[in-house]
Amino acid sequence: MEIAIVSDTHVPSRARRIPDPFRERIRAADHVLHAGDFDAESTVADVRDLADTLTAVRGNTDPAVGLPEVATVELGGVSFVVTHGTGSKRGYEDRVARLVREHGGTDAVGISGHTHEVLDTTRGGVRLLNPGSATAASPATSATMLTATAADGDLTVRRHEL
Repeated sequence: MEIAIVSDTHVPSRARRIPDPFRERIRAADHVLHAGDFDAESTVADVRDLADTLTAVRGNTDPAVGLPEVATVELGGVSFVVTHGTGSKRGYEDRVARLVREHGGTDAVGISGHTHEVLDTTRGGVRLLNPGSATAASPATSATMLTATAADGDLTVRRHEL
């Protein structure tokens, strides 16, 4: 299963739209995970239109669009816990790892955003992925996203940068 992992799109406050190469990756994916900070209901609708299927959460800049703070989904035998990761940078990885353990256990993969910095690390036995900002919202210096292949419980992740 091919998965597009995006966050912190910040449209329209910091960009007019998600960059075309990323739109193509979202459209091509079997499933999209979005870790919040869409910025507007129209951006949520845009991603829903692009995505075959979508698991998304709200971020700290999102309007009340009916998205949860935490979502869980299993894809290709891999369990994911998606959250924005709101809060200060200090203790960020520990906070996200704790939330992932609470909602999915130590075998789940955490997907988060908020920092606008790409992350692929293990914290407290939990793999954490942050795709950065799809629109290069500050402090990011480039637009980034991740794609992943999940099959039989194995996960291979690739970084994409513009």
